[in-house]
Amino acid sequence: MRAAVVVSLSGPSGVEVREWPRPEQGGTRVLVEVHAAGVTYPDLLLAWGKYQARPDLPFVLGTQFAGRVAWAPASSAFAVGQRVGGFSLTGGFAEWVACDEANLLVLPDGCSWQSAAASLTNYLTAHFLLVERAGVRSGERVLIHGAGGGLGLAAVQVARCLGADVLAVTSSDAKSAAAHASGATTLLPADGFAEWAAAGAGAGSVDVVVDPVGGDRFTDSVRCLAPGGRLIVAGFASGSIPTVAVNRLLLRNVAVIGGAWGPWARVHPGFVQRQWQQLTTWFTTRQLRPVVSEVLPLHDVAHALGLLDDRKSVGNVVLRIR
Repeated sequence: MRAAVVVSLSGPSGVEVREWPRPEQGGTRVLVEVHAAGVTYPDLLLAWGKYQARPDLPFVLGTQFAGRVAWAPASSAFAVGQRVGGFSLTGGFAEWVACDEANLLVLPDGCSWQSAAASLTNYLTAHFLLVERAGVRSGERVLIHGAGGGLGLAAVQVARCLGADVLAVTSSDAKSAAAHASGATTLLPADGFAEWAAAGAGAGSVDVVVDPVGGDRFTDSVRCLAPGGRLIVAGFASGSIPTVAVNRLLLRNVAVIGGAWGPWARVHPGFVQRQWQQLTTWFTTRQLRPVVSEVLPLHDVAHALGLLDDRKSVGNVVLRIR
């Protein structure tokens, strides 16, 4: 089978499309015929060797995918031919993948391969951050950094489903337009965020901040929290891990909360399936609409990763496998 293989930890240039052994049918894992795969920031980090897990070289890249069940064990809840989306640490950028049953979800009717491949981990993560960790309530103001990327746009849409007023911080006009189309009511430029956070309109005015960026924005994000506000740490796309002066949290009665969906899901069986029930309802009613800016063939995987590396993509980049 064809697969995108990481042969060196040198980023997009270290990924090659080559022949790779097809996963064997049998055991406890479900075999999926892959139709599309979403390109995520963890894929990029894995290609650079900067993710928290470092598989042995060479390995097949790909953390999320969509396709049909080709084989399942007799005891499985899945049947041959079912349309599913899945996620794993590796293996999704290939014509076939073997996946643990707990990491597979039945796709709602009408959801295309491309939308499914783009939506799984972003929407599950956004739901986890906003519902499980932040406890967002209707009417609250939610500020989202990196709101023009795949996770950011998913967070904008989920926050709107929860009845929140959404403020989007983006780095380009195209990303601002996508955030506005997804439901953000206030658009803030990344290069002007610090001034806004310190000014009367921003200081102490936000109930929840979702921050997958980190770096220099962190202190300003704390500054714009209202009493009782929560800042959710969702990643460090800037490459810089910030620190917090805890006296700011004490004196202003605000909280900084970690938001790592994968580790949480691994120790809470059934949690992902419960999330998917609510997300499926929102998909069915068209409240969630995955934004896909690029659909590329598998052999363009290096270019797809480069779009994320250069921060050029709006929303999601998807690889067409079949």
